[in-house]
Amino acid sequence: MFRADLLEGKRILITGGGTGLGKAMGRRYLELGAELFICGRREEVLAETAKEHRAATGGRVDFAACDIRDPEAVERMIEAGFAVGPIDILVNNAAGNFLAKAEDVSHRALDAVIGIVLHGAAYCTLACGKRWIASGRRGVVLSIVTTYAWTGSGYVLPSAMAKAGVLAMTQSLAVEWGPKGIRTVAIAPGPFPTEGAWSRLAPRPDMARELETRNPLGRPGEHIELANLAAFLVSDEAGYINGDVVTIDGGEWLKGAGQFSWAGRLTEAEWRAMRPKKK
Repeated sequence: MFRADLLEGKRILITGGGTGLGKAMGRRYLELGAELFICGRREEVLAETAKEHRAATGGRVDFAACDIRDPEAVERMIEAGFAVGPIDILVNNAAGNFLAKAEDVSHRALDAVIGIVLHGAAYCTLACGKRWIASGRRGVVLSIVTTYAWTGSGYVLPSAMAKAGVLAMTQSLAVEWGPKGIRTVAIAPGPFPTEGAWSRLAPRPDMARELETRNPLGRPGEHIELANLAAFLVSDEAGYINGDVVTIDGGEWLKGAGQFSWAGRLTEAEWRAMRPKKK
């Protein structure tokens, strides 16, 4: 299935494409013939990732610094991307998350996560969608959600709220935009360790091990496994999948809903240590 030209002729925008799962998906897309356009808040990170991708694959990689919480910045970024060449596929990957007791979450912290995860995904999706519809182009939107988008999870309230919204957007637009040739799909990953997220979400080594191994397969996911799924879902080979979310978590959510419920074992001192430092 993963022939070298699977994504040939496709131009793919990945939000949060400079690090983690976004970087892994981007590399796989390039290997399968796509052109890449990545965005994120840190231009130096994007530039380094683009350099690595080009050296490894010889593919075309464009990038733009953008805070997707800002709708006007998103419009400028998408417009610049389309000016270079039509974007065929959008991957809503940018995210933010942290562990906290709900009663300790400030409105600023809530807004920060919802701004990136939900508002940012919506801004990018609508910006691409209206251009596809105006020009009569087909398109695909792949959003990275989570299994607790439909179960909820303690101690990650802002993320759970935002991811549920992204899933609702995926399902709603599948009906509304499907007749226009635009597919919307989602992936719900389980534990796929990334450097930044794991330091915020697993404050103790024993909790990191539990997070990674409590699923029935007893191991964390490998980035290439998610990247292969992401490649299939945006390809024409998956052209009849619309509005669905594919879970890739080793069976974790079936074993026990609420991915971060174990955080109830943290001590008060550990909760205090994880609170953002005031500037």
